[in-house]
Amino acid sequence: MEKKDKILIVDDEARMRKLIGDFLINNGFDILEAADGEEALKVFYSTKGISLIILDVMMPKLNGYETLKRIREDSKVPVVILTAKGEENDQIKGFVSGADDYVQKPFSPKVLVARINAILRRNETSTETVEIGGIKIDKTAHQVFVDDKPVDFSFKEFELLDYLIENKGIALTREKILNAVWNFDYFGDARTVDTHIKKVRAKLGKRGECIKTLWGFGYKFEYDDDKKQTKKKK
Repeated sequence: MEKKDKILIVDDEARMRKLIGDFLINNGFDILEAADGEEALKVFYSTKGISLIILDVMMPKLNGYETLKRIREDSKVPVVILTAKGEENDQIKGFVSGADDYVQKPFSPKVLVARINAILRRNETSTETVEIGGIKIDKTAHQVFVDDKPVDFSFKEFELLDYLIENKGIALTREKILNAVWNFDYFGDARTVDTHIKKVRAKLGKRGECIKTLWGFGYKFEYDDDKKQTKKKK
């Protein structure tokens, strides 16, 4: 039997949850529900295998933006913001908070399902495992292996290493790293990046040499074999 994608619907209106839920069930999804942000966090962290979250913005106790920020501290689960607020600034706030898509009320349930399917397909086709220079990243399990041995990384350390490897060979400023890994609304400074780079290097051991310091600028992930291969081609 084919495993169904599990979707968490978060909205303070029971009528809206039922409308979305019935449509999703009819389209082959399993659903979970939460009536506010606090309940959503409890459901999310107590349930394994949630594929996507549909998240209303205007809710009691904890609004959608704050709920999303907390989820993004620990997870990259796809999130679709659902709201009656259609101003450009509201959409930007949703994306900056970490949303994958933004649907304005009133909406077509068919369009919502189409967007959900598109996001899930995109996630399925993304590279789940990356290996380079004795470092292996398993994105699904959020696990790092160094020379085939598992090494414990915090969520932000993992995100930082993943971002550096994704941008292999590219010089990255501290500000760019800060914005990409900690999001645009993070009230930190360049020292945050430096501190985490130091921790990541220590955990990588000798493989930490792949993370090059660009003095007065930032950092770059560079694997020496890339240089050797380039020379051979010449």
